[in-house]
Amino acid sequence: MNVLVVDDDASVRLMLSKLLTRSGHEVIEARDGLEAIATLGARPIDLVVTDLNMPGADGLQVLRHTREKYPKIPVLILTGENSIRDCVEAMRAGAFNFLTKPFHAADLNEVVRQALRARGPQPGPAQGGDDGQPQVALIGVSAALRAVIDTVERMANTSSTVLITGESGTGKEVVARLLHGTSGRASGPLVAINCGAIPEALMESEMFGHAKGSFTGATDARTGLFVQASGGTLFLDEIAELPLAMQVKLLRALQERQVTPVGDNRPRAVDVRIVAATNRDLEAMVREGTFRADLYYRLDVLPIRLPALRERREDIPLLVEHFLQSMNRRFDRTVVLDDAALHLMTSYAWPGNVREMENLLERLVVLNRNGTITISDLPPRLTSGTMASVTVAAATIDLGKGGIDLQAAVAEFEDSLIARALRLAEGNKTRAAELLGLSRTTLLDKIKRQQ
Repeated sequence: MNVLVVDDDASVRLMLSKLLTRSGHEVIEARDGLEAIATLGARPIDLVVTDLNMPGADGLQVLRHTREKYPKIPVLILTGENSIRDCVEAMRAGAFNFLTKPFHAADLNEVVRQALRARGPQPGPAQGGDDGQPQVALIGVSAALRAVIDTVERMANTSSTVLITGESGTGKEVVARLLHGTSGRASGPLVAINCGAIPEALMESEMFGHAKGSFTGATDARTGLFVQASGGTLFLDEIAELPLAMQVKLLRALQERQVTPVGDNRPRAVDVRIVAATNRDLEAMVREGTFRADLYYRLDVLPIRLPALRERREDIPLLVEHFLQSMNRRFDRTVVLDDAALHLMTSYAWPGNVREMENLLERLVVLNRNGTITISDLPPRLTSGTMASVTVAAATIDLGKGGIDLQAAVAEFEDSLIARALRLAEGNKTRAAELLGLSRTTLLDKIKRQQ
C-alpha cells in the first residue's frame, strides 16, 4: 500500500517511514501541505498520514482537500498531546482517526491497519469477525487510555496468557484483537468464544472438538476452538461464566498444552496464546468458591484493567465525533451535534460505557430529521439530574444581541432550586438544607435575601 507521510519535521518523517516500511508499505514523503496536495494529484495513494500543525497549508487543509477530491482515501492526523479541540475539529472534517505525539509503533500499526481495511478488502488472514470498522475503544488522549496502550505494547510480542478486566462495554474484545494484531502471531488465526453463550453440555466439544459418533447427534468429527486457533490467539470472553467442571478441563489444557477431543483418546498438541476477559471480580469469585483459584492464577499472568468511560471523560468528545463520522458514513447522513448536547454527553456517567454511546448515537443519527442533534433529542437518562438540568436551563436562555444579566439569571435559578427543595421537604428547612447541601443557617440567609 502507498502511504503518503506529511510532516515538516524531517526526523518525524524518517521515523514514520521506517515504521511503515517495516510493515510492508511503500512510503512517499511530503515536507508540507502544499507538497502533499501536489503528490495526491500525481500518483496513486492509499492512505495519508499528516501532521496537523505545519507552515503554509496545514494538516486540516490536506484533510479537506483529500476528502473533497479523493473521498475514498482515509486520512490519519498527527497532533500534539492535549490537543482535544484540534482532534475534534479534524474528526468533524472527516479524519479517519488521529494519533497524539509521541505515539508508539503498536498504535501506528493498528490504526493504519484499521484505515486500510475500512478503505476496502485487503489481502491477509481473516481476523475472527472483525468488520473493518475503527477500533473505537482506543480513541482518546487520556492518561488512562495511554496506560492501557502502553501495557498492550509491552505484552504484544509474548505468548503469556493475558487477563483483561473491566466493565461491560469498555472494549475488552478490541484490546484482545490489538494484542493479537501487534504480536508475532498476527499471521495466525484469532478465534473468539463467549463462554456464557455456549450451553454447558456443548462446551467441551466446542473447546476441544469431538470424534464422529462420540455422542448422539455427532454425525461428523468436529475440530475444537483450541485446534482452530493453533498458531494464533484464542480469546475467551466472559471467562467467569465457565462452569466449574469445564474450568478443570481448561486448566489441564493450559498446563499440558494439548487437548483431547470428546470420544477420542488421542491428545493433540496445540500452540495457542490465551487471552481471557471478564467484567466480574474473579478474586471475589475465588473466595466464594465459584471460580477455581488455580485457573485464576494461570490466567492472571499479564493483567490489563480497562478504565470505565467516566474515568476518562476527556476522551468523550473525541469518541462522540468519531461515532458521528462513522454513523454518517454508514447511513449517508450529515448529522452534527450541538455544543449543549455534547456538554451533557461529557457530564453523563455512561454506565454502559463505549457500547452505550455507540448505540445511542446510531439511534440519534438514524432518527434525526433536521441535521442537528440537540438536547431535546437526548433520552431522559442524559437530561435528568442536577447538572443536566443546569445545562438544559442554560441552553434554553436566548442570549440575543443584548446578552443577559448573568447575576440575575443565576439568582433566579438558585431561587427555583430553593423553592423546589422546600416543597420536597414539605417546608422543613433543615431537611431542605440537607437536600441542597447547605447548612440550615446558610439556607435561612438565602431565604431572607429573597424576601
